[in-house]
Amino acid sequence: MVNSPRWARVSLVLLTLILLLPLLATLLYSLATRWGATMLPDDLTLAWYLKLWSDPRFLAAFGRSLLICFGTLALGTLVLVPLVLVIFYYAPRLDPWMNLLILIPFAVPPVVSSVGLLQIYADTLIGTPWILIGTWFTIMLPFMYRALANNLQAIPLRDLMDAAHLLGASSTQAFIKVVLPNLRKGLLSALFLSFSFLLGEFVFANILVGTRYETLQVYLYNMRTTSGHFTSALVMSYFLLTLVLTWAANRFSR
Repeated sequence: MVNSPRWARVSLVLLTLILLLPLLATLLYSLATRWGATMLPDDLTLAWYLKLWSDPRFLAAFGRSLLICFGTLALGTLVLVPLVLVIFYYAPRLDPWMNLLILIPFAVPPVVSSVGLLQIYADTLIGTPWILIGTWFTIMLPFMYRALANNLQAIPLRDLMDAAHLLGASSTQAFIKVVLPNLRKGLLSALFLSFSFLLGEFVFANILVGTRYETLQVYLYNMRTTSGHFTSALVMSYFLLTLVLTWAANRFSR
């Protein structure tokens, strides 16, 4: 940065200001008591945040989102961690096929998937959190698989397994006591990134569940016609939570 040309530093500052301006405006609006035709709001207050965090409907929606996110992350950990270990140790030729498979959630739009799921599970799972856990699992699949795969490629997996076998450990013991500790950073990074992404998922939640099991994003959509100060406080609360999770994920990834 010190040796960079002046135009590069100016461009970086301008780009930062452009990106931060909408966020700062939203933050200021969420703290304003009234903001009309003046350049700045009349006064600042935390009343909108207090109203938001004392709203039982918001707290319930926030709790439901956390519950579904944790359930999805638990399912992903139980399924993908053993799967990735088995693929890289016993069947490494399957890795290219898995790389192709994890692209399917990006190839099929959520709206199209939701229509198909509505027809298949209309009388059973629609409107329940279980349908969201299943669909959100497909969303987190690419993030978690690639994070674990990159982590495994960075460690001598076969050498660790062979050394554990020579010391009398079974394959299961070697996976749990030797390999898993080396996957800790990659797994935590994948979990935090997936959590921050899943918390903002709207399409599946709105179409498959809606108000029958209202999540945070559906609550935000349903409250869009209320006070702009209130919705701005909601948006900033969501942004700060996502920012903390992203920071934690970056810290663990390093």
